[in-house]
Amino acid sequence: MDNQKIFQMPFSAIWPLLEQKALRKGRTAAEVITVTQWLTGYGEEDIHRMLEDGTAYGDFFRNAPAMNPNRFLIKGSICGVKLDSIEDPLMRDIRYLDKLIDELAKGKDLSKILRT
Repeated sequence: MDNQKIFQMPFSAIWPLLEQKALRKGRTAAEVITVTQWLTGYGEEDIHRMLEDGTAYGDFFRNAPAMNPNRFLIKGSICGVKLDSIEDPLMRDIRYLDKLIDELAKGKDLSKILRT
């Protein structure tokens, strides 16, 4: 799938997949919200509003109030692609959230996921 298709997908279509991945592994929806807030700076109400209003996934990241400067500390691979090798900054931010959800699903302690 090309980047533009991902950027244009509704946030409301992606969010349940992120939640389900964490919930299947015994994590909570609140933890998914927490890591998303840490990465993007959105409040919980903002996230729920964008789930309702048809926000595109790319716009969710483009319009984030405060992308966490420590996101660059997130290392590793997602879907076999090294995060550091992703050239498009928007796609890299999207993949950072994927990686955070992966770490959550693997049982990593929340304080380590949030790089505190």
